[in-house]
Amino acid sequence: MRPTATLTAIAAAMTLILPLPAHAEPVAVAVLETDAGFVPGSTRPAGEGPMVEVPGGWMVPYEETIPGTTATFRMIPIPGGSLRMGSPEGEEDRAENEGPQFEVGVEPFWMGENEVTWAEYKGFMAACDLFKAIESARIRQVTPANEADAVTAPSNLYDPTTTFTNGEKPDLPAVTMTQYAARQYTKWISGLTARFYRLPTEGEWEYACRAGAQTPWHCGSDAEALDATAWYADNSDETTHAVGGKEPNAFGLHDMHGNVAEWVLDELVAGGYARQAGLPQPVPAATAAVWPVKLSPRVVRGGAYYDEPARLRSAARRGSEDIAWKDIDPNLPKSPWWYTEEPALGIGMRVVRPLGVPERTDQLRWWNADIPSIVADTNDRLMQGRGARGLVDPNLPADAKAAGIGN
Repeated sequence: MRPTATLTAIAAAMTLILPLPAHAEPVAVAVLETDAGFVPGSTRPAGEGPMVEVPGGWMVPYEETIPGTTATFRMIPIPGGSLRMGSPEGEEDRAENEGPQFEVGVEPFWMGENEVTWAEYKGFMAACDLFKAIESARIRQVTPANEADAVTAPSNLYDPTTTFTNGEKPDLPAVTMTQYAARQYTKWISGLTARFYRLPTEGEWEYACRAGAQTPWHCGSDAEALDATAWYADNSDETTHAVGGKEPNAFGLHDMHGNVAEWVLDELVAGGYARQAGLPQPVPAATAAVWPVKLSPRVVRGGAYYDEPARLRSAARRGSEDIAWKDIDPNLPKSPWWYTEEPALGIGMRVVRPLGVPERTDQLRWWNADIPSIVADTNDRLMQGRGARGLVDPNLPADAKAAGIGN
């Protein structure tokens, strides 16, 4: 749980005023004065907890309720700064793809205090039937002109026992979603809340995980310390656990090590960080990111409940295996939204919200399918009536209710 001493240490650490990285261009801050998580003015807001001063005001923690549901999640402000990314050559259990190390610069952002839970993700899953009902009611219709703005909801599970092997209680982390489904989830909550959510880049994730630490784990160099901060092979009883049950890191984030591994944006490419190490240092996180051009491998971070400590290290990387992770899926083409195999029982996600809001076209790049095979498989499933597409904005719950449609 959250010991008082730990919370006090976190609050003290996070009240430091950390400047934007020296390499960075000014951030186009597009938050409103009344926007969640942002308090205007130069005076530090009242209250305790992590607060980050930025131009024009302060980033503060906030709780988001997903409109149309009772699910909530808490976002924690992460200060801008820089990180020596990857692992040093002498680190035990180091893999070649964790180097060469390079300096990455990170802009301020908010990150989910916990991994996305079933309480949150099931609302997105329910959107499949909701979108079908809306289409039948001939309201909020998707057309060629607005199709890029539509959210594609995942198909209903044909065998829930696989995805829910470790349970489906509201406070358990959601698992077995593909990276495409994870990205569409962030598009869904962005539409409902009118705030821009997305997956983290790999640089943002490692920066947030380490929280200033350069040791193999954010809790130090001794794997024994993981018992207090992570669910993993030695203490998990081979199952996921409710989020937030272990001590957080210095930024106030829980389960960055263990419980479930987490999707990031990047593709896992040959050569590790050779490209980034060859650029002028520090490298902005957006430049360091490797936008995927193949279905797999894409990167998951943090390790899962079934992993040994080496897999939980802050620099450890794992590549997805789309074909192998869908082996028992009987459909052709196989689902673009769900995995069926054991490694994916420990694959989940965590959301971020950058301080600077990009243009709409750039937002769509973060959310939508990025290669032709995903587009083709998704369209095929939609034609079969598996999965559904709909327009999502803050008015969606009220429009559905007015039409007599429940979510």
